[in-house]
Amino acid sequence: MSVERTKIESGDRLRYDRAALEQFGAALFRANGLSEEAASVTARLLVEADAMGHDTHGLAQEAGYLKALDDGHMIADSAPEIVRDKGAALTWDGRYQPGLWLTWRAVQAALERAEQFGTASIAIRRSHHIGCLAAFLPLITERGFMGLLYSSDPAIKAVAPFGAVEQIYTPDPIACGIPTRGEPILIDVSASGTTIGLSMRAIAAGEKLGGDWLIDTDGNATDDPAILMAYPPGALLPLGGADRGHKGFGLGLMVEALTSGLSGFGRLQGPTHQGASVFLQVFDPDASGGGEAFLDETQHLANLCRNARTAPGAPPVRLPGQRGLALKREAETDGVPLHPTILPSLQPWTERYGIALPQPRR
Repeated sequence: MSVERTKIESGDRLRYDRAALEQFGAALFRANGLSEEAASVTARLLVEADAMGHDTHGLAQEAGYLKALDDGHMIADSAPEIVRDKGAALTWDGRYQPGLWLTWRAVQAALERAEQFGTASIAIRRSHHIGCLAAFLPLITERGFMGLLYSSDPAIKAVAPFGAVEQIYTPDPIACGIPTRGEPILIDVSASGTTIGLSMRAIAAGEKLGGDWLIDTDGNATDDPAILMAYPPGALLPLGGADRGHKGFGLGLMVEALTSGLSGFGRLQGPTHQGASVFLQVFDPDASGGGEAFLDETQHLANLCRNARTAPGAPPVRLPGQRGLALKREAETDGVPLHPTILPSLQPWTERYGIALPQPRR
């Protein structure tokens, strides 16, 4: 989908100044007990997701985070507990502190250690939800490093293993940031055909999904997200769907092992509220074949893909992250478009804390 097409489709969405949205989001978090740093980082990364077009994982998440703070399911930040520290490998217990802030701290720590060791990995158990994975990738690629980020939620079930109709694990997103000599390649995909957030939004709007990305309890693939609310519920299909879902199933198992397995906390422990198991790995290309050689290779491949022959009348190849970065540039100049359900979800919190809603630019 082109940026121009996106402008047309989001024409009914009001646009807001990015700095105003970040200040607004941070003010609500501070009022509910987060530190200045955690509030600022969390709000900034949520708005980054909206700016990049991932609007189910931007400010749409804030009302849920504020409620989690109220309920004690998210703990106001202090510091993660170090479970193990092996230099290039680190494990934290996040104790359900704000997930975006924990993951941002992990990125800072991994960059520092990768500069020392060539690579660094951090596993986080008992984080809270970490939002949009793509929002973290530019923090890594702008340093000339490559990063991998994975997340799962051991308290949540939504995806059926390939060949089953029962919810067992989460969509298990996979993200990878690859620097080039131009724009970075930013990959953020789920191991399932769709996400929980998109499915819940479609249910609320009484809409169908864009394809048969779910399966009902009789084994029928469907585009109707309402089956997730049935009893017994249907499930999300693995990436690849009813036909080739063994591929997404394999990726989901990998993510579960990297996140819950390496952090030492997952479904076996039976957690009862929303959280996340996280795995981050950062690579310094200078420690391998060399930073310049790395950039030469990644840029060459990017050029080959962009210039690959397409069908007559078809648009050119679009690399992962290209649309998100274009939308982000558009948001900087024209304002961040918000889905019409987002600010109404936050209005009870603005009334509670006496914080004014941001005003649209147009």
